[in-house]
Amino acid sequence: MKIYVTEDYQGMSRKAANIVSAQVILNPSSVLGLATGSTPIGMYKQLIAWYKKNDLDFAQVKSVNLDEYVGLPPTHDQSYRYFMQTNLFDHINIDPASTNVPNGLAEDPEAECERYNQIIRSTGGIDIQVLGMGHNGHIGFNEPGDAFELETHVVDLTDRTIDANARFFASRDEVPRKAITMGIKSIMQARRILVVVSGEDKADIVKTAFTGPVTPKVPASILQMHPDVLLVGDKAALSKL
Repeated sequence: MKIYVTEDYQGMSRKAANIVSAQVILNPSSVLGLATGSTPIGMYKQLIAWYKKNDLDFAQVKSVNLDEYVGLPPTHDQSYRYFMQTNLFDHINIDPASTNVPNGLAEDPEAECERYNQIIRSTGGIDIQVLGMGHNGHIGFNEPGDAFELETHVVDLTDRTIDANARFFASRDEVPRKAITMGIKSIMQARRILVVVSGEDKADIVKTAFTGPVTPKVPASILQMHPDVLLVGDKAALSKL
């Protein structure tokens, strides 16, 4: 694992964007595994800025996103498809047909999981997977549990995750209770993993995930077993390493 400590969120965003942009420049047909949430937004803004300066070309890039809420249409302003469109895809020249997010409205969510697994396989595999990390160590929607989940699957969201996401909805009752998420096996099969973390409130879980035992009770701890992980965080988030 390589660890990059930055002064602040802006520095973290720029360093993470540097890593992703290098991947795209070296391999213009890269497969990017992308994440939602507040942490990668700055990285996406930086990638857009470089694209607008003609420093980056996404025309041949493919993307696969980590997860999507079950029950939300792609036009819902809290769906992860909507997030990706507004924070990245609508502002760069990536082919819309080459962007993949699980279908939260699939009539058969389990069948949608298998379809998504096949999409990942058909791309030839993810070149670099971007990950944030929840306060309980979840990556994607892989919540703490008794076993590491394998490929894409449907999850019941924990009360803590529902509470954390409630601020984005009119009320807690509107937060979806299930999600489709790429599984630990799918994540670990990515050739490289980029973890982005920011803020003092992430310091404890970063320490636990990367210096503690590998356990499904801390899903991110499995990343210790991956041969090529880059951890980029501001000094507040990495203060306890």
